[in-house]
Amino acid sequence: MTRAALLVLADGRFPAGGHAHSGGAEAAVKAGRITGAASLEAFCRGRLHTAGLVAAALAAAAAAGTDPAVLDAAADARTPSPALRATARRLGRQLLRAARATWPSDELDAVAQRFPKGAHQPVVLGLTARAAGLGPADAAHCALYESVSGPATAVVRLLSLDPFEATAVLARLAPELDRVADRAVTCAAAVPAEGVDVLPAASAPLLEIGAEVHAAWPVRLFAS
Repeated sequence: MTRAALLVLADGRFPAGGHAHSGGAEAAVKAGRITGAASLEAFCRGRLHTAGLVAAALAAAAAAGTDPAVLDAAADARTPSPALRATARRLGRQLLRAARATWPSDELDAVAQRFPKGAHQPVVLGLTARAAGLGPADAAHCALYESVSGPATAVVRLLSLDPFEATAVLARLAPELDRVADRAVTCAAAVPAEGVDVLPAASAPLLEIGAEVHAAWPVRLFAS
């Protein structure tokens, strides 16, 4: 295992397409639910314990070697919004392209053939971590960091929020992120014995509704 690989994978400059997505922040800003640093922190905390937890557990399970087709079906079942399912597959396809160029592996090639339209991004993230020599905890942390760093970065652009304040939000959430990652890894470790139903299915209805509303906007700064 190499920690340097984790830095590469978690780097916002890794060409996985995440920079074009706000993680629901654009819809939340327009709805008045994010107006500054305090409401951004509340929004990110909500994502951390819902969409973030689910993504982290899926990524950890994929990194541990669970069948990606089974995990992809589990991800579908945990994503009610058609818009979010389409986004997850689009991001998964882009991440897989970057991953195969960066850490070539037969397993990634097989997934690309099995899912020509893209597998869910957290599943691909876990497989990418596995190809990079990383473990389930690394994949979980990466998924969780993405779940909050994306909205934080987006709000800097959407509201001209001070970048220092946005970064401070992420720093304050760091201990909580570690705890959620531990929970995700524990659930993923139980999959071989108990099946994918043991993975979290935490819901975030406003994120789902916001994604459907956002997808219908004629003009958007972010893709999702």
